[in-house]
Amino acid sequence: MALNTNGFDYSAVTPDIMELADKAYNSTLIDSELYKKWDVKRGLRDLNGKGVLAGLTHISDIQAVKIVDGESVPTDGNLYYRGYNVKDLVKGFDARGDFGYEETVYLLLFDKLPNKQELTEFREIIGRYRSLPKNFVRDVIMKAPSSNMMNTLARAVLTLYSYDSAAEDTSIPNVLRQSLQLISLFPMLSVYSYQAYAHYQKNESLYIHMPLAELSQAENLLYILRPDSSYTALEAKILDIALVLHADHGGGNNSTFTTHVVTSTGTDTYSSVAASLGSLKGPKHGGANIKVVEMFDFLKNNLRDWKDEEEISRCLGDILDKKIFDKAGLIYGMGHAVYSLSDPREIIFKSFVERLAREKGLEAEFELYDTVERLAPKEIAKRRPIYKGVCSNVDFYSGFVYNMLDLPPELYTPLFACARIAGWSAHRIEELSNNGKIIRPAFKSAQPIRDYTQMEDRD
Repeated sequence: MALNTNGFDYSAVTPDIMELADKAYNSTLIDSELYKKWDVKRGLRDLNGKGVLAGLTHISDIQAVKIVDGESVPTDGNLYYRGYNVKDLVKGFDARGDFGYEETVYLLLFDKLPNKQELTEFREIIGRYRSLPKNFVRDVIMKAPSSNMMNTLARAVLTLYSYDSAAEDTSIPNVLRQSLQLISLFPMLSVYSYQAYAHYQKNESLYIHMPLAELSQAENLLYILRPDSSYTALEAKILDIALVLHADHGGGNNSTFTTHVVTSTGTDTYSSVAASLGSLKGPKHGGANIKVVEMFDFLKNNLRDWKDEEEISRCLGDILDKKIFDKAGLIYGMGHAVYSLSDPREIIFKSFVERLAREKGLEAEFELYDTVERLAPKEIAKRRPIYKGVCSNVDFYSGFVYNMLDLPPELYTPLFACARIAGWSAHRIEELSNNGKIIRPAFKSAQPIRDYTQMEDRD
């Protein structure tokens, strides 16, 4: 309850607001046939789900179709960072027994795979910036903690503007400096925000671990989050893989497109990042993995036999028919705006997930995920027209991984942000470097022109 000095609850939706809301809703409804009449691409996508070409980028690329006899044919998906297949990148640092996120950040920012010395020096820079302004945790993060860490994270980012004497400088060297600082600080901002929330709103013990400069980004996340700062090598490895796979995903995903749109106005780095955080927070974007975990909790509690595929199929069908679970008619973690046959991030992740499940003694849960992954596309195809196929996406397993790592659900989307800040930074620098026009797509008005009515003549 948010009360002002007169005892009024700002959070309450009062009857007069409800009445006005009905008017607002009804006044904004647009006839769906008009989209077809004027060939308007809803969601900037065509009928087959293909995105409208709105920009060029060097940073990353998604390939999910091949051209056969002049027509696009769905194929297994591939994700490229600066032209390198992510599958090869993961194989490379996994074979070395090394962490890959810092190497990935370097590649995204500088269009080059670092040599050993360059990577060592870059990691030292990341570690050097892993320090918040004096009293920032006490004066900013601990004040008015939110139940949603993404809001707290955005507030912290905007407040950092006040600590930066060159906040408005959009020169590339300064924006790079700001970007590297934010990349380094996001784990602390996210974890400390959760710890403040857990203490003040969940009555849990408060502890704040100072980061260590010599740790990788993944190690540092686990070190500052856990009360005893302990973690296994496999836990840190899989979290690192998660950060790598979420670091970027082309220029067309909603939060990265937001980065381009907001950057094109010439605004400061902190405002740009806060806008992208607002985009990522949405359950249709960064918040999807939480819904996957909730859905599987429901399945585990309601299935009599986790290995009975007929029972599982019936349950999935009931979910799609809006009979059970949240009655939204969605199997979360299935389907993607671009991928149709396979999401390469999910395929890469799955092999590591299986290893962690064995370490944690959760093989039965992993087998249930695997079964749902096989059966869900069949149930979806029975009920809905599928233009390009449907496959599991990276969110399908990421929530399961975070759950196995004992990470609180409140941190699932902030962890996505801790990874994606690398891509946002690279795309912001790309937008500034090319000095393009302000991004302004066109909207066609569906409202007819009307004559003004005097007050005494209005209904």
